[in-house]
Amino acid sequence: MPTSPDLSVLIEPIRQGSESAFRQLYEATKSRVFNTALSYVHTREDAEEITQDVFVEVFQAIGAFKGDATITTWLYRITVNKSLDFLKQKKRQKRFAFFTSLFDRSTGEVLHHPTDFFHPGIALENQENAAKLFKTIDKLPDKQKTAYILTRIEGLSNTEAASVMAVSVGAVESLLQRATENLKKHLAGFYKTLHKP
Repeated sequence: MPTSPDLSVLIEPIRQGSESAFRQLYEATKSRVFNTALSYVHTREDAEEITQDVFVEVFQAIGAFKGDATITTWLYRITVNKSLDFLKQKKRQKRFAFFTSLFDRSTGEVLHHPTDFFHPGIALENQENAAKLFKTIDKLPDKQKTAYILTRIEGLSNTEAASVMAVSVGAVESLLQRATENLKKHLAGFYKTLHKP
């Protein structure tokens, strides 16, 4: 995780309703929240929506923040939960759209993954490969997906990821191992060119 100024000093002012302290927290952390959300949802609009939701929750729930984790760990936790909830909601909408299309031929809308995938944390020439990798990551179970995104894409250590996910370091290592095996199965030879140990 990139080093950042001590954000804990902003917590009390935000609790007291300081807009400038909240703005400082937002400016210092918005890009990592956005990038994490984007790793789950793949479109700028959806990631921006999740980012807004995350900071609304932070502002509303800052009083309940106990300081048992760092503020960035807490932010990652909220972002992961919001992203997973967003995906579940989207799946429900897709199922509903499919179901209604069985009865109403006039709704011929095709729901698909966007082809204009762009992740700011990945070099331009690797975007096409990244789109394929992220599409495969989507197929992983939620916990494997989260462990992989936090460590391999966001660059958190296994210890930091364990803190975000509220599991042991051993559990993160096990999830990563299973995620890596599943990705290798899905991507075969293509995987070797993408994965950085």
